[in-house]
Amino acid sequence: MGIQVISFKCLLKNRAGQIISTTINREVLTLSTEKAPLLDGLAKGLQDLKKGDSRKIHLSAEEAYGLYDPKKIILYPRKKIPKNLSIGETITIVSKSGVRRIYRILQYHDDLVSLDSNHPLAGQDLIFEIEALDVRDATEAEILEASTIETSVLFH
Repeated sequence: MGIQVISFKCLLKNRAGQIISTTINREVLTLSTEKAPLLDGLAKGLQDLKKGDSRKIHLSAEEAYGLYDPKKIILYPRKKIPKNLSIGETITIVSKSGVRRIYRILQYHDDLVSLDSNHPLAGQDLIFEIEALDVRDATEAEILEASTIETSVLFH
């Protein structure tokens, strides 16, 4: 089978079995591109599903959102952060070179704030429990669109 478009229920758990999220994902292309990122291990695990199939997909931290990297924590001037943001909330910062990064607020200090650009699930082995609700072959137009149009990351 080729590239598919799948709608599915997903129960996302960590290695200890704790539920992280429950989602219904509609019209997901089983292809990972730079513009339409899907975890490669998840994309492979979704291959050849049929409507009604259930599957558990285990991804190590490296295969999922990577290992936690302490170098991705920065100190940023507190006066440049909106006052209404709380610890755990996210902020997008554009660097002088135009690069946009999403940071999670870790801690407020006197004049600085600690910001973390690691994905919230970095460092965690993950288990995706999938139930396929609908499955069809992707059209050439959908495959082309996925490689040229920027979309959001699944399970962000």
